[in-house]
Parts: sequence; C-alpha cells; structure tokens
Amino acid sequence: QVQLVESGGGLVQAGGSLRLSCAASGRTFSSGTMGWFRQIPGKEREFVANIRSGGPTYYADSVKDRFTISRDNAKNTVYLQMTSLKPEDTAVYYCAASSQSGRYTYPSSYAYWGQGTQVTVSS
Repeated sequence: QVQLVESGGGLVQAGGSLRLSCAASGRTFSSGTMGWFRQIPGKEREFVANIRSGGPTYYADSVKDRFTISRDNAKNTVYLQMTSLKPEDTAVYYCAASSQSGRYTYPSSYAYWGQGTQVTVSS
C-alpha cells in the first residue's frame, strides 16, 4: 500500500515561487514513477511532471522551463519546485505514484494519489 500526503500549497503572486512536497510511504516510492498533476474545477486532471525510479524527469511543455521535480528517497519525499508562477498555474496539485517505472503522463497510469494541495497565483 502507498500513501501520499501533499503539502506546500498556498497563495502567491505571479512571478513568485513555491515548493510542493509529497511525503510517501510504501514500497512504490523507490521503485515506481512519481508524478505531479494539477486540476482546475470542471477540467481534466493535467500532467505536470514526473520522475522515474532511476531519476529521469519529464515535464509538460507548459511548465518545462519553470518547474523542477525531484525526489529524496531517504526521506520518501517528492518535491515540485515551482518558479515564475503564472495565474494559469492556479489549480489543485496532486502527487501520484505508479507501481511501475515509466514515462507516464496520464492519470490512469497512477494507482495512488494524494489529497491535493491548492496553489493559487494572483496577478
């Protein structure tokens, strides 16, 4: 079983930075892909970034130059460092875990999800 708990969301002004954390438990953390998604009410959950078990990362084009995903296996934690935030980044951000390692960009590829943390970027 994998449990994920996100934290670090909040209200920031455009151009600001925020770091999200995802504390994970269970065997999947070190062996599978960890991802970040975001969702605006009424819209589909959108891929943001992920990191494979071996370290390779992948980003959505919309965040590629601004966000950085990382993982600290010793702390069982995944991070999403967000910089140069824009109002369109406003969403609930979810941490997700896959039991397998791959470059997964669809929510269906992830079996475990955190509760989400709200990120609001004001103009």
